[in-house]
Amino acid sequence: MNIVLYGPPGAGKGTQAIKIAEKYNFVHLSTGDIFRKNIKENTELGKLASSYMDHGELVPDEVTIKMLEDTANQYPDAKGIIFDGFPRTIAQAEALDAFLEREHGQKVDKTLSLEVENEELIRRLLERGKTSGRPDDADENIISNRIVEYNNKTAPLKNYYVQQGKFYKIEGVGGIDAIFERLAAEIE
Repeated sequence: MNIVLYGPPGAGKGTQAIKIAEKYNFVHLSTGDIFRKNIKENTELGKLASSYMDHGELVPDEVTIKMLEDTANQYPDAKGIIFDGFPRTIAQAEALDAFLEREHGQKVDKTLSLEVENEELIRRLLERGKTSGRPDDADENIISNRIVEYNNKTAPLKNYYVQQGKFYKIEGVGGIDAIFERLAAEIE
């Protein structure tokens, strides 16, 4: 089973993706983690991604897709994959569909959307910024720009997955375990 965990920055995708991966023995692919690894290792793709992320902008599709495909191909026998933070554009969703079919004979089975209001997202990200060491979590202007970018570029993905009958809204407010229970109910 391949699941896209969808939602704005600060919705809790990373936290919930880890819990899903543990419970169902899925591979957790976080584009944020993949970006940070490439940035830390100072790869060419990492340098390029960093130049966008530092301003709260989305990394271009071709960079993101290349990083993700390279990482996903390291798990050819995965029971399932939880895609955390990918796709973010319709072009990325189409590339993911093509990649899964071409390389693995699979598809995206469900898109689980964590729904959280903007004020709560900003509060969560500022709080995370106190300990994450991520400059994009410590500046309210950058956070606001990330949310605007999400609403302009990523939110249209909803219709892409709705049209395929693969889009499920999950309330992303409340305790971590309560949110996880709502996600698990939809997975099962």
